[in-house]
Amino acid sequence: MSVDDERLPEPDFLRTGGFRLATRLYAPGDVRGTRRQLDTFREYAQTADPLADDLVALIERLPDGEGRALFERALTDGIDAIPDPPAELTAFFRHVEATPYWVDHARIDAGARAVVRTGLLGLFPLGDMALMGGYLSSRATKPLVGTGALIEDMAPKRLVETTNWWLDVTTPGALRTHEHGYAAALRVRLVHAHVRAAMNRRPDWDYDAWDRPINQVQTVGTLLLFSLVYVLGMQLLGVRYTDDERADIHHLWRYIGWLMGITDELLPATEDDSWRLLWLLATSEFIPDDDSKRLAAALLTAHEGVGEGRGALGSVLAQLSVRLHGSVSRLVLGKDNSDFLGLPNDPVAQGAVLAGAAANFAAESVRRVLPGATAVQERIGEFGRKQYQRRLGSVFRIDRTYARHMRAAA
Repeated sequence: MSVDDERLPEPDFLRTGGFRLATRLYAPGDVRGTRRQLDTFREYAQTADPLADDLVALIERLPDGEGRALFERALTDGIDAIPDPPAELTAFFRHVEATPYWVDHARIDAGARAVVRTGLLGLFPLGDMALMGGYLSSRATKPLVGTGALIEDMAPKRLVETTNWWLDVTTPGALRTHEHGYAAALRVRLVHAHVRAAMNRRPDWDYDAWDRPINQVQTVGTLLLFSLVYVLGMQLLGVRYTDDERADIHHLWRYIGWLMGITDELLPATEDDSWRLLWLLATSEFIPDDDSKRLAAALLTAHEGVGEGRGALGSVLAQLSVRLHGSVSRLVLGKDNSDFLGLPNDPVAQGAVLAGAAANFAAESVRRVLPGATAVQERIGEFGRKQYQRRLGSVFRIDRTYARHMRAAA
């Protein structure tokens, strides 16, 4: 066996915090890759999304608003509804409307119901594990910093937008062609292409240090944060999924990843695939820097918003929110990563999180053996999600077209 085919050491990221425990409990054996596999994986850091990039180039050439209007019409009515569409628009939508053979909407909806069943508990892995953990990848944060999308005063709005997007794409039935989850995935794909074009125009973009902006490695890394890391986070918080539920959740995110332009060669088909991809990402991408600290601080500040306008009680709620969310992140990301990001170290709040996880595990164990309990929990979770989404819409102006991000990129 050559040196290039020998398995590499376990990265520090998977040897600390909740990821150490999750790797021992849930990983399918030894998921370490070889030098050859790692080098091949890193080649995708130089590739992006040609179909979406060509579409954005078309939109930028057309009169203001015309290209986006064509995109929105194709999104809702289909490409065949547009007479004599531009070639770039046709290529993009012919591809996304040709649903891959492996897509099983019954399984996608089953995966969505497994997510819905846990209600708003999923917001903790979403923000405290997926978003906060993603900030450890300094190369992936550069477009966010470059567009100002996550500066301190914008962090609350992006947290709300990300939450609303997650609620949209994880609703049963929403990923069928032309439905609102399908549209949400493709709109974010277009946002990525707009930002990529903007970063490529910047004279200070450091391709050697930061790779291509919003490249395939970073996109599949984001997918893993919403799929594998989310599932692991929920399990660490006491949620009990069946093997079929976990497989269906991964199938759901496989299709979302395909809609968002991840190349077939990288797109994980199973949970085992996702674990091996996570190892490659942990080895090569989780390298934090000062921007990581800044974004982590902005996200913690966003959690203070729960107390806004509530006087003295609001100040207490704000502090509790920061401590609770920071403790979830610390328990999962580990001491060294958390200290680097400047996350609060509150043993009392961490104990409360662990106690809550134990209570969840006990309740979940009862649910699994109680006839009808899972269906009832799905209805409760669905109601809670809908109420929360309505509340978000009443407090924030949520633009599902992401026009602000398009303008920021331009």
